Amino acid sequence: MNIEFDGNGLIPAIVQHAETKEVLTLAYMNEESYGKSLETGETWFYSRSRQELWHKGATSGNTQKIVEIKLDCDRDAIVVLVQPAGPACHKGTESCFEESVYTGEALGDTPADYSILGKLEKVIRDRETERPEGAYTTYLFEKGVDKILKKVGEEASEVIIAAKNRDKEELKWESADLLYHLLVLLREQDLPFGDVLKVLEKRHEKPATE
Repeated sequence: MNIEFDGNGLIPAIVQHAETKEVLTLAYMNEESYGKSLETGETWFYSRSRQELWHKGATSGNTQKIVEIKLDCDRDAIVVLVQPAGPACHKGTESCFEESVYTGEALGDTPADYSILGKLEKVIRDRETERPEGAYTTYLFEKGVDKILKKVGEEASEVIIAAKNRDKEELKWESADLLYHLLVLLREQDLPFGDVLKVLEKRHEKPATE
Protein backbone atom coordinates (compact mmCIF):
# COMPACT_ATOMS: atom_id res chain seq x y z
CA MET A 1 0.00 0.00 0.00
CA ASN A 2 1.44 3.38 -1.05
CA ILE A 3 1.28 5.74 1.94
CA GLU A 4 2.44 9.32 1.61
CA PHE A 5 4.55 10.12 4.67
CA ASP A 6 5.43 13.82 5.05
CA GLY A 7 8.87 15.39 4.85
CA ASN A 8 9.62 14.21 8.38
CA GLY A 9 8.61 10.65 7.56
CA LEU A 10 5.32 10.91 9.49
CA ILE A 11 1.62 10.48 8.81
CA PRO A 12 -1.19 11.75 11.08
CA ALA A 13 -3.27 8.97 12.62
CA ILE A 14 -6.76 9.81 13.83
CA VAL A 15 -7.72 7.18 16.41
CA GLN A 16 -11.46 6.50 16.59
CA HIS A 17 -13.53 4.16 18.74
CA ALA A 18 -14.70 1.34 16.46
CA GLU A 19 -18.15 1.12 18.05
CA THR A 20 -19.11 4.60 19.22
CA LYS A 21 -17.14 6.39 16.47
CA GLU A 22 -15.88 8.87 19.05
CA VAL A 23 -12.56 10.45 18.08
CA LEU A 24 -10.12 9.42 20.80
CA THR A 25 -6.84 11.08 19.88
CA LEU A 26 -4.61 12.39 17.12
CA ALA A 27 -1.13 10.90 16.96
CA TYR A 28 1.56 10.30 14.36
CA MET A 29 3.10 7.20 12.86
CA ASN A 30 6.28 6.70 10.92
CA GLU A 31 6.95 3.73 8.69
CA GLU A 32 8.29 1.62 11.55
CA SER A 33 5.43 2.30 13.98
CA TYR A 34 2.91 1.74 11.21
CA GLY A 35 4.52 -1.61 10.47
CA LYS A 36 4.48 -2.58 14.15
CA SER A 37 0.80 -1.62 14.35
CA LEU A 38 0.01 -3.96 11.47
CA GLU A 39 2.20 -6.71 12.91
CA THR A 40 0.86 -6.62 16.48
CA GLY A 41 -2.73 -5.52 15.88
CA GLU A 42 -2.31 -2.74 18.46
CA THR A 43 -1.48 0.94 18.00
CA TRP A 44 2.12 2.08 17.87
CA PHE A 45 3.00 5.72 17.31
CA TYR A 46 6.00 7.99 16.89
CA SER A 47 6.54 10.65 19.54
CA ARG A 48 7.66 13.90 17.92
CA SER A 49 8.75 15.36 21.27
CA ARG A 50 10.76 12.32 22.41
CA GLN A 51 11.64 11.26 18.87
CA GLU A 52 10.98 7.62 19.57
CA LEU A 53 8.41 4.88 19.02
CA TRP A 54 5.81 4.23 21.69
CA HIS A 55 3.31 1.44 22.12
CA LYS A 56 -0.01 2.81 23.36
CA GLY A 57 -0.74 1.26 26.76
CA ALA A 58 2.69 -0.30 27.24
CA THR A 59 2.93 1.21 30.74
CA SER A 60 -0.69 2.14 31.54
CA GLY A 61 -2.33 -1.01 30.19
CA ASN A 62 -4.70 1.14 28.13
CA THR A 63 -3.93 -0.59 24.86
CA GLN A 64 -5.89 -0.12 21.65
CA LYS A 65 -6.79 -3.19 19.61
CA ILE A 66 -6.96 -2.27 15.94
CA VAL A 67 -10.20 -3.16 14.16
CA GLU A 68 -9.56 -1.35 10.88
CA ILE A 69 -7.24 1.20 9.30
CA LYS A 70 -8.57 3.56 6.63
CA LEU A 71 -6.48 5.67 4.28
CA ASP A 72 -7.72 9.02 3.05
CA CYS A 73 -8.04 9.91 -0.65
CA ASP A 74 -4.66 11.68 -0.77
CA ARG A 75 -2.99 8.83 1.14
CA ASP A 76 -1.43 11.29 3.58
CA ALA A 77 -3.62 10.62 6.65
CA ILE A 78 -5.15 7.54 8.25
CA VAL A 79 -8.05 6.73 10.54
CA VAL A 80 -7.43 3.89 12.99
CA LEU A 81 -10.58 2.27 14.33
CA VAL A 82 -9.85 0.61 17.67
CA GLN A 83 -11.29 -1.23 20.63
CA PRO A 84 -9.71 0.62 23.58
CA ALA A 85 -8.85 -1.22 26.79
CA GLY A 86 -9.00 2.02 28.76
CA PRO A 87 -8.82 5.80 28.50
CA ALA A 88 -7.09 7.19 25.42
CA CYS A 89 -5.83 10.38 27.04
CA HIS A 90 -2.90 10.54 29.44
CA LYS A 91 -5.15 12.67 31.68
CA GLY A 92 -7.39 9.66 32.24
CA THR A 93 -10.30 10.74 30.03
CA GLU A 94 -11.89 8.53 27.38
CA SER A 95 -10.86 10.94 24.64
CA CYS A 96 -8.26 13.66 24.26
CA PHE A 97 -11.05 15.80 22.81
CA GLU A 98 -13.12 16.57 25.91
CA GLU A 99 -13.16 20.38 25.91
CA SER A 100 -15.83 21.97 23.73
CA VAL A 101 -14.94 25.45 22.45
CA TYR A 102 -17.93 25.98 20.16
CA THR A 103 -21.39 24.47 19.89
CA GLY A 104 -23.58 25.50 17.00
CA GLU A 105 -27.33 25.34 16.83
CA ALA A 106 -28.32 21.74 16.19
CA LEU A 107 -30.51 20.96 13.22
CA GLY A 108 -33.63 18.90 13.73
CA ASP A 109 -32.22 15.95 11.83
CA THR A 110 -28.71 16.10 13.29
CA PRO A 111 -27.77 12.78 14.93
CA ALA A 112 -27.07 12.79 18.66
CA ASP A 113 -23.64 11.99 20.08
CA TYR A 114 -23.93 8.21 20.10
CA SER A 115 -20.64 7.90 21.98
CA ILE A 116 -22.69 8.14 25.19
CA LEU A 117 -23.85 4.56 24.57
CA GLY A 118 -20.27 3.32 24.65
CA LYS A 119 -19.58 5.32 27.80
CA LEU A 120 -22.72 3.98 29.45
CA GLU A 121 -21.79 0.42 28.52
CA LYS A 122 -18.41 0.93 30.19
CA VAL A 123 -20.01 2.31 33.35
CA ILE A 124 -22.34 -0.69 33.51
CA ARG A 125 -19.42 -3.07 33.00
CA ASP A 126 -17.50 -1.37 35.83
CA ARG A 127 -20.55 -1.53 38.09
CA GLU A 128 -20.87 -5.26 37.54
CA THR A 129 -17.21 -5.79 38.41
CA GLU A 130 -16.87 -3.39 41.33
CA ARG A 131 -20.42 -3.61 42.75
CA PRO A 132 -20.36 -0.20 44.54
CA GLU A 133 -22.77 -0.17 47.48
CA GLY A 134 -25.95 1.81 46.91
CA ALA A 135 -25.69 1.93 43.12
CA TYR A 136 -28.88 0.99 41.25
CA THR A 137 -26.89 -1.00 38.68
CA THR A 138 -25.32 -3.01 41.48
CA TYR A 139 -28.81 -3.75 42.78
CA LEU A 140 -29.90 -5.06 39.39
CA PHE A 141 -26.91 -7.38 39.03
CA GLU A 142 -27.32 -8.69 42.56
CA LYS A 143 -31.03 -9.44 41.97
CA GLY A 144 -30.15 -11.33 38.79
CA VAL A 145 -31.51 -11.86 35.31
CA ASP A 146 -35.18 -12.23 36.30
CA LYS A 147 -35.22 -8.76 37.87
CA ILE A 148 -33.40 -7.27 34.89
CA LEU A 149 -35.83 -8.90 32.45
CA LYS A 150 -38.76 -7.57 34.47
CA LYS A 151 -37.37 -4.04 34.28
CA VAL A 152 -36.79 -4.32 30.52
CA GLY A 153 -40.41 -5.40 30.13
CA GLU A 154 -41.70 -2.60 32.34
CA GLU A 155 -39.71 0.06 30.52
CA ALA A 156 -40.83 -1.29 27.14
CA SER A 157 -44.42 -0.99 28.32
CA GLU A 158 -43.80 2.60 29.47
CA VAL A 159 -42.39 3.42 26.02
CA ILE A 160 -45.51 2.00 24.38
CA ILE A 161 -47.81 4.01 26.68
CA ALA A 162 -45.90 7.25 26.09
CA ALA A 163 -46.00 6.72 22.33
CA LYS A 164 -49.71 5.87 22.42
CA ASN A 165 -50.35 9.10 24.34
CA ARG A 166 -48.27 11.11 21.86
CA ASP A 167 -46.23 12.40 24.79
CA LYS A 168 -42.81 13.16 23.32
CA GLU A 169 -41.30 14.35 26.60
CA GLU A 170 -42.34 11.17 28.40
CA LEU A 171 -41.31 9.05 25.43
CA LYS A 172 -37.84 10.59 25.53
CA TRP A 173 -37.30 9.68 29.17
CA GLU A 174 -38.85 6.24 28.96
CA SER A 175 -36.78 5.40 25.88
CA ALA A 176 -33.63 6.36 27.79
CA ASP A 177 -34.67 4.07 30.65
CA LEU A 178 -35.30 1.23 28.20
CA LEU A 179 -31.90 1.63 26.55
CA TYR A 180 -30.17 1.65 29.93
CA HIS A 181 -31.88 -1.53 31.12
CA LEU A 182 -31.25 -3.20 27.77
CA LEU A 183 -27.52 -2.48 28.14
CA VAL A 184 -27.62 -3.97 31.65
CA LEU A 185 -29.28 -7.09 30.23
CA LEU A 186 -26.69 -7.39 27.45
CA ARG A 187 -23.93 -7.13 30.04
CA GLU A 188 -25.57 -9.80 32.22
CA GLN A 189 -25.68 -12.04 29.15
CA ASP A 190 -22.03 -11.20 28.30
CA LEU A 191 -23.10 -9.87 24.90
CA PRO A 192 -21.24 -6.71 23.80
CA PHE A 193 -23.42 -3.94 22.43
CA GLY A 194 -21.03 -3.84 19.49
CA ASP A 195 -22.28 -7.25 18.39
CA VAL A 196 -25.79 -5.83 18.16
CA LEU A 197 -24.50 -2.91 16.10
CA LYS A 198 -22.77 -5.33 13.75
CA VAL A 199 -26.09 -7.07 13.09
CA LEU A 200 -27.66 -3.71 12.21
CA GLU A 201 -24.72 -2.87 10.00
CA LYS A 202 -25.01 -6.16 8.11
CA ARG A 203 -28.73 -5.61 7.63
CA HIS A 204 -28.08 -2.13 6.29
CA GLU A 205 -25.57 -3.48 3.77
CA LYS A 206 -28.08 -5.96 2.31
CA PRO A 207 -29.80 -4.80 -0.89
CA ALA A 208 -33.40 -3.74 -0.45
CA THR A 209 -35.96 -6.37 -1.41
CA GLU A 210 -39.65 -6.04 -2.16
